[in-house]
Amino acid sequence: MSESPVPIGEPPELVRAGRDALARRAWSDAFDLLSRADAERPLPGADLEALADAAFFAGRGDARIEVKERAYQAYLGEDDRVRAAYLALDVAMEHMLRGHASIASAWARRAEPLLQGIDEGYAHGFLLLIRSEMAKARGDLAAAEALAMEAVEIGRRAAHPDLRATALTTLGTLKVATGAATDGIALLEEAAVSAVSGELSPITAGVTSCQMIAVCRDLTDYQRATEWLEATDRWCRRQEVSGFPGVCRVHRAEIVAMQGGWDIAEEELRKATTELKAYSAFPPMADGLYAIGEIRRLKGDVAGAEEVLREAHALGRSPQPALALARLGAGEVNAAMAAIGAALREATADQWARARLLAAQVEIAIAAGDVARARAAADELAAIVEGYNSVALGAGKHEANGRVLLAEGDPGAAIPVLRNAARLWREVGAAYEIARVRFLLARALRMTGSDDDAGLELRAARDEFARLGAGPDLAAAEAELRTAAERRTGAEQVRRTFVFTDIVGSTKLAEALGNEAWERLLRWHDDMLRSLFSRHAGVVVSQTGDGFFVAFDSTPPAVACAIEVQRSLADHRATVGFAPPVRIGIHAARATVRGNDYSGVGVHVAARLADLADGGEILISQEALAEAGRVLQTSEPRDVAIRGFSAPITIAEIAWR
Repeated sequence: MSESPVPIGEPPELVRAGRDALARRAWSDAFDLLSRADAERPLPGADLEALADAAFFAGRGDARIEVKERAYQAYLGEDDRVRAAYLALDVAMEHMLRGHASIASAWARRAEPLLQGIDEGYAHGFLLLIRSEMAKARGDLAAAEALAMEAVEIGRRAAHPDLRATALTTLGTLKVATGAATDGIALLEEAAVSAVSGELSPITAGVTSCQMIAVCRDLTDYQRATEWLEATDRWCRRQEVSGFPGVCRVHRAEIVAMQGGWDIAEEELRKATTELKAYSAFPPMADGLYAIGEIRRLKGDVAGAEEVLREAHALGRSPQPALALARLGAGEVNAAMAAIGAALREATADQWARARLLAAQVEIAIAAGDVARARAAADELAAIVEGYNSVALGAGKHEANGRVLLAEGDPGAAIPVLRNAARLWREVGAAYEIARVRFLLARALRMTGSDDDAGLELRAARDEFARLGAGPDLAAAEAELRTAAERRTGAEQVRRTFVFTDIVGSTKLAEALGNEAWERLLRWHDDMLRSLFSRHAGVVVSQTGDGFFVAFDSTPPAVACAIEVQRSLADHRATVGFAPPVRIGIHAARATVRGNDYSGVGVHVAARLADLADGGEILISQEALAEAGRVLQTSEPRDVAIRGFSAPITIAEIAWR
């Protein structure tokens, strides 16, 4: 049986020294002294609470929850039901932040009977806040907001600054999430000004300030975020606290990254996440890891990006949209589409989380050839952005719209929209985004015949990508410059055999299998087909929707590859039980080659043949069949009408089985 807590009266020397160290903000000394005192004789509830605070600021976050749990037990022993209830709720919130919803719920239930029959006070307000967090976790934001509003009123009536600030922060964050961003920011500012003015306890002040900055970050309101970062830094120096600067370092590094200092930002983020690990500050640590993932993705380090994004996910932060965009950067268009679609289906409540996903969906859907989905995403993004007047949000809205207008074949309409996006990104100082929009603008100008202006924009984008170290974008810009040079000297005419593949009924398959299984199947399909194309010397021109556009130097390897694709799929069905039905079209023709791209009537014919095929079929044109180089078993040739062509095309089905 443990000894009784230190009795009320003159405290032992170690306790007095520990309390004095706390008053001086000598956090490590306080933790050491109070820990030693506690080892000699268990501390009472108030000193255990002080020990928990010292643990946090001394970088011993691992000990904090255990000490708070003991403080709860100590207060029960002292018959202080209100403080015991508060500690139970505090422990519950710690577990909520770590993603342990069931444990949090159990601790919250411990508080409820302790407060029964006791007049309303601050502990009742904190009980409402934990219920608000649980309602938010269930997706019931209306209930969460009502509970937070009631907690604000209790904080006001109880004249409890920490409760009021915490409740205002909770309510403000909920309002921002549901689209009432202006109202939400006002509430967050009211709480944050009390934090940096020294009106709150150190931990509540730090959490309140950091939440203000995080919301500004989510709204891409970088000017407001910078102001609060500076105010929080000043508060940290006055209080001599070392826990929250790690959080501030994450947010500051995010702004440095936005301004183009990627290497500096990544180094700062690595330091910050290491520092935050000691405080068990999992949400901001996850934010830092996510930011590292974004930088690595833009540099072209897909594997490195995926590694830290998965770490962020393990700490409770969604890895999207960065992970989906990393998939896109690796050429896995189908996997990217599946990932962003799944994330959007889950993100129905938080409008700003949804806005970030929609911006990524525009880019991914265009790469997949699904322009209608990209348009719907851009329109929904524009509607959300109307709820808050941020320069960066306006820039992102125009950029998304410009992308879609280009994909829709309307470069004339895209040009002024993209110019607006570039102007707004310059106001923000977002180096990468400026270069990216200039790249799109160059494409639009070229499509309207303004080659000189297009060249100026493209070279400016190329130079900025090189400065940033944005490898994939730099390669794309240089390829576009080469294509422009080839166009000036005359594009090359070549004869190639074109192959288009496509999964039949992909939408129904995705619905039947579910997101995870569908994504695994797509990845297997993509990897298998790419390996066969490579084996037969086929060059993947692009990945279109759920299939591929591939160019071969001649018809024999194209035919051999198409047959092997169908046989490999059939073998997989026989051994595993299922493989997606794939249709294939083959056509040989002369075409114009510019860089890595092909254009011309022959390309369109090959694509139309794939559209005409059923799952498991290979349709080949008469022109390609004549060049096959071997006797093929085929169906009787037949003439078919192809959309967009006045004369019919003679085709046959290859009997590959």
